[in-house]
Amino acid sequence: MKFTDGYWQLRPGVTVLRPGTVESVEPDERGFTVFAPTGQVTGRGDTLNRPVVTVRFFSPAPGVVGVTIGHHSGGLSRQPRFALATRDDHPVAVDITGISATLTTGELTARVMLVDGWWVDFLRGDRLVTSSTARSIGIVSDADGRTYVHERLALGVGETIYGLGERFGAFVKNGQTVDIWNADGGTASEQAYKNIPFYLSSAGYGVFVDHPEHVSFEVGSEVVSQTQFSVEGQSLTYHLIDGPTPKDVLRRYTDLTGRPARLPAWSYGLWLSTSFTTSYDEKTVTEFIDGMAERDLPLSVFHFDCFWMRQFHWVDFLWDPATFPDPESMLRRLHDRGLKVCVWINPYIAQRSYLFEEGRRAGYLVRNPDGSVWQWDHWQAGMALVDFTNPDAARWYAGKLKALLDMGVDCFKTDFGERIPTEVVWHDGADPQRMHNYYSYVYNRTVFELLEAERGVGEAVLFARSATAGGQQFPVHWGGDCEATFVAMAESLRGGLSLAASGFGYWSHDIGGFEGTPDPAVFKRWIAFGLLSSHSRLHGSGSYRVPWAYDDEAVDVLRQFTRLKLRLMPYLAATAEQAHREGIPVMRPMILEFPDDPTAAFLDRQYMLGPDILVAPVLSADGQVTFWVPAGTWTHLITGEQLTGPAWVQQKHGFDSLPVLARPGAVIPFGSVTDRPDYEWADGVDLRMFAPVPGQRTLVRVPAPDGRPGAGFEVRYADGTATADLVSGSASTYTCTVVGTGGNR
Repeated sequence: MKFTDGYWQLRPGVTVLRPGTVESVEPDERGFTVFAPTGQVTGRGDTLNRPVVTVRFFSPAPGVVGVTIGHHSGGLSRQPRFALATRDDHPVAVDITGISATLTTGELTARVMLVDGWWVDFLRGDRLVTSSTARSIGIVSDADGRTYVHERLALGVGETIYGLGERFGAFVKNGQTVDIWNADGGTASEQAYKNIPFYLSSAGYGVFVDHPEHVSFEVGSEVVSQTQFSVEGQSLTYHLIDGPTPKDVLRRYTDLTGRPARLPAWSYGLWLSTSFTTSYDEKTVTEFIDGMAERDLPLSVFHFDCFWMRQFHWVDFLWDPATFPDPESMLRRLHDRGLKVCVWINPYIAQRSYLFEEGRRAGYLVRNPDGSVWQWDHWQAGMALVDFTNPDAARWYAGKLKALLDMGVDCFKTDFGERIPTEVVWHDGADPQRMHNYYSYVYNRTVFELLEAERGVGEAVLFARSATAGGQQFPVHWGGDCEATFVAMAESLRGGLSLAASGFGYWSHDIGGFEGTPDPAVFKRWIAFGLLSSHSRLHGSGSYRVPWAYDDEAVDVLRQFTRLKLRLMPYLAATAEQAHREGIPVMRPMILEFPDDPTAAFLDRQYMLGPDILVAPVLSADGQVTFWVPAGTWTHLITGEQLTGPAWVQQKHGFDSLPVLARPGAVIPFGSVTDRPDYEWADGVDLRMFAPVPGQRTLVRVPAPDGRPGAGFEVRYADGTATADLVSGSASTYTCTVVGTGGNR
């Protein structure tokens, strides 16, 4: 949201109050509060008719400085608020002198100048990170009588900004206006399903705006040398999060907002869907599963999309008897074949569903101000919305899902949750503006907690579309409705990289695209990308995604990359454990692994799968691909071909290949099983050393599929030979292999 008209003027009808001087500072146990009149106070008369901006500095967690900017403080408390894991047991140093007031937590210091106007520097040691300058803070009134508060933080030369949720435009956010407001807008616009009021800077810090409601960011777009963020109301709270590396920022951010859960091993295998509006019944499902088995295509999860229920009844959680007359027996047969089962749900109740009247009578549906049930005809005729702020409504909804779990369903695709009205009344009195984005949190939390209660911690998994800050605790999230084109494949990747930079550990997308039927070339290229993602699902809208619907080569490509992913399970599981324990995503923007590489700052057509595998999806039918190789000797994971960076590389790949490179000196554990993801990953593991250097010693940990510690290996390279010792846990057998000649790591 812009308030200025160029450098000198404000927009018509806009007035702004800014802190002009510091009148006094009041310390407290964990910080201090600054009182800043909007003009110079040279005499008692200057205190009259003079607004004061109040700014409090505090530390909610180690290495994090919180800032609350306020004007009038007499307003009512607005709920909900983000559930933050704040702490008050870490050291905080406050020092107030005649010229400055400082708050220090860890290496991060906020220094407020007490003379010569308003100025705040954020420093790491003696090094400047960013600043709030003379015109950064504003209390804004517009022509319609609305009040906003904004802050602007300085951008350094060459500084780049990332994150702000799953955004499908340019990966680097500089120059963009970003509105944090969840929308069901697909992947081809500025709208997003997952809006996160957090950004990550290449300068080694992050900013989390602690507001669930609409937050507007101007990233070098209103003032090109600053990032502005604003909210409506009389106060604004943000947290500046220290690094120094981007990974360190994400560790601190997810420590504050929540870490991704540990996921079941089976969820990493291949998922196959009925697709959305296609015609399907139990016979279709059986034919799909038989077809996968006959072609030796490993399958882990089968997903039933919306029409497992009767049309116009979404949701009633009742199988359509015309297409699935005996669901219990069907689910039992699927389980007997070693498959898990996922079904589609959403939080909307169609008027024709029996749950509508049940929920209306009990007060479980969101209401209009006059007490009537809120309804509209978008998506489902006369649909209403479950009010998850009512604990009884949440239990009611979860109880309906429990019946499906008891029947044999294993997990849920929690679709929708974005189109949340604001002219409504919530059971707990929540602010409708805040609930618009926050609804995604309570919806997905309700379902995830049910799965944990019924299946156990570590056995819950969703396929969720909407999210807000903290939603990373309830994985997996997928990219939503994209077209079946190479362009949409690229925009989906940008969305996933932006979400990863926003603290989300796992991410998936519809292999082949959702809208339309992909050309066989698109489908086959997307297979490789999809199987080299944290989670992999074949899903479409009006057409099936079984590979034989495209051509025989698609079957071979799917088999090859599914088997590769299953062999990589020891590596992926260790990477996922890092996501769970530290908040570092499985799929990583290059800037996360190479923050000191200037080229990595702008790369959005390649990524790191974990710390050691570079993936550059092929986004063309002819197989041409251009990608960046960072410094060192990189080795193709499959062929052993080596490339030396730093360099741009152009290659041409068949459908059975893509640039997938092992980092110099990496030791990547390959599993011994190629038909399922949930096996004893340490048994028969092959510890492959890629371009090792003489004298190299590497500790490799291979988790166990049920969350046990697993096995630890020490791998050494000397005199052209690799050796490995089991140093913890157990493994029936293991081998060690050298791939490629060594170079500088």
